[in-house]
Amino acid sequence: MATSPAPTGGTLKRDKGWMGTLTRRSRKAEKEVNDLEEQGKKSIEDPTSPTAVVSPDSFLLDEGQERYMVAPNSLEDHKVKELCQVLSDWINDVLQEMRIVVRDIAEDLYDGHILALFVEQLSGQNLGHLTEVTQSVNVQKQNLDQLITITNEILETKDTDKWTVGLIHKKHLPAILYLLVALAKKFECPLKLPSDVILNVVVVQKIQGILRSKTVPENVTEDFFKEKDSRQERDAFDTLFDHAPEKLSVVKKSLQGFVNKHLGKLSLEVSNLDKQFHDGVYFILLIGLLEGYFVPLHLFYLTPKGFDQKVHNVEFALELLQDAGLGKPKAKPQDIVSHDLKATLRVLYALFTKYKNV
Repeated sequence: MATSPAPTGGTLKRDKGWMGTLTRRSRKAEKEVNDLEEQGKKSIEDPTSPTAVVSPDSFLLDEGQERYMVAPNSLEDHKVKELCQVLSDWINDVLQEMRIVVRDIAEDLYDGHILALFVEQLSGQNLGHLTEVTQSVNVQKQNLDQLITITNEILETKDTDKWTVGLIHKKHLPAILYLLVALAKKFECPLKLPSDVILNVVVVQKIQGILRSKTVPENVTEDFFKEKDSRQERDAFDTLFDHAPEKLSVVKKSLQGFVNKHLGKLSLEVSNLDKQFHDGVYFILLIGLLEGYFVPLHLFYLTPKGFDQKVHNVEFALELLQDAGLGKPKAKPQDIVSHDLKATLRVLYALFTKYKNV
């Protein structure tokens, strides 16, 4: 039997060239990942810097194409870790009888298998083949597509770009968390989710041959707490405004007297609760007086200009409020800045309750 001839020197040379091409591509891909990570770090460490311009050779992107990456230090944020742990515990509790243990949200849910089992248990619907294990990437994506369609119907939401087949299958953590938080809201997760969980996502896009990056904050729990807060928001002030408006002037007068008793130490006087607290300055000064410390002027705007500076002041005042042990108030900074009397009175009443005998 004739044997195949040994490879010639020319063939070997071509083989080496082919291997060299693979090596160069591998190094280029590795450089792409490293550059993307570096861009993420720079964007988070200096978010006020201008949009970065990156060499087109740094990434293998087509014109107009985008690539996403969660900034590395976002993954280390304690709230992000807490949310991932809470959701993992919830999934494990629901799937306990199946002896399924989720340890990594992205790694364990991206292919749709465990996610389908979880949705099936929560909804009581038989999802059939969607719960089966498959190694085929195409089948995984097909099943994910069907699962997301069914899940959106269960959640009574239209198609959303917050969680898509492409994002979930690429293990994009914000997309997976958005979906799980929506399920937690729908099925009333018995575990307490942390609020204001924000992941900073670095978006890189090629525009006219140049790569540009920007950082986009993703608040993955915002929708969960938005409706929940509105349901829980009704309190004594809602009752006062809705059913006893005649008593409102009495409440305002009492709070005004309390405020002036303390702000008078700085030769300040409040005659209009509706307007004089909206920029946050009097709140900050009042809390400092009640707590017995001087608030450094560089930490807030003493004469704020524009909506954003006023919001900054009010947010800072609410932080001081929490530091004083009064908890997170129901009032929103934007509402106070917009002269929402009810929001203003809530904060003043919280201070009055603690310091009325001071």
